Amino acid sequence: MRIHRRGAMAAGGLALCLVTLTACGGDGKSSANQNGEGAQPPVATGGGTTPAGATGKPDGQSKGDGDSGSGSGSLKGKVIAIDPGHNGGNSEHPSAIAKQVNVGNGHKECDTTGTSTNSGYNESAFTWDVSKRLVKLLKAQGAKVVLTRDSDTGVGPCVTERAGIGNRAHADAALSIHADGAPASGHGFHVIEPLPVKGFNTKIVPASVKLGHALRDAFKAGTGIPYSNYIGSKALDQRDDLGGLNLSTVPKVFVECGNMRNSGDAAKFTNPADRQRIAEAFAKGFEAYFA
Repeated sequence: MRIHRRGAMAAGGLALCLVTLTACGGDGKSSANQNGEGAQPPVATGGGTTPAGATGKPDGQSKGDGDSGSGSGSLKGKVIAIDPGHNGGNSEHPSAIAKQVNVGNGHKECDTTGTSTNSGYNESAFTWDVSKRLVKLLKAQGAKVVLTRDSDTGVGPCVTERAGIGNRAHADAALSIHADGAPASGHGFHVIEPLPVKGFNTKIVPASVKLGHALRDAFKAGTGIPYSNYIGSKALDQRDDLGGLNLSTVPKVFVECGNMRNSGDAAKFTNPADRQRIAEAFAKGFEAYFA
């Protein structure tokens, strides 16, 4: 997501502010790159960008319609929405992703660029790779999967559309995958669960909390990445400033898989074997949630 985040918003109303770099999620991080969630997809065509209103599936299929699994397995009949944070073409279209969109309780950027490791490995590439691996695992267990983007060369979609894709698919659960861009001393992962936004997501908050706990436990057990030492409590954070959570009508959480600016976390993100472990952990988390 972003390095400069608005901070954790707990039930008690506390806000935690980090540095002014923008990384994951386009909703409050800070880093050299901004990142964000999405709203209505930016209108951009050509060069691998995603036109407004487009939705798509993995592996060259079209988004939004969903991709059915084998029809057998522990996730048979379940619809899961996977949202790989940001997009590789965002940095080339600053005006499109800077467009302000309504996130239910205010306005934010359509999307952001995301953060990167100190060696230049971009968050959007990381989230796309993990998401593709996860899609294969979920399909193998019989799930129907929808993705919010179908490449890492496009633009957006906006945070509102990222939520809308899961909503229109009537997903049984949704996950937005990110990596943070906090100060280098911070390390570890955390899960962002939605706080209720009246008139929008109140009905899905309890199930989202259950989903968040299931994914947290599976992630820690499967990856060896520790709980975040700089935000949240036992790797759990709650926020009401993320459009992807505010506008979701299906159970949904964000996971910041770690801090891209931390050398230890970055070493895992840049290792294909560790990215596979992250995907496998997410798959086990969904299995636990539905069980």
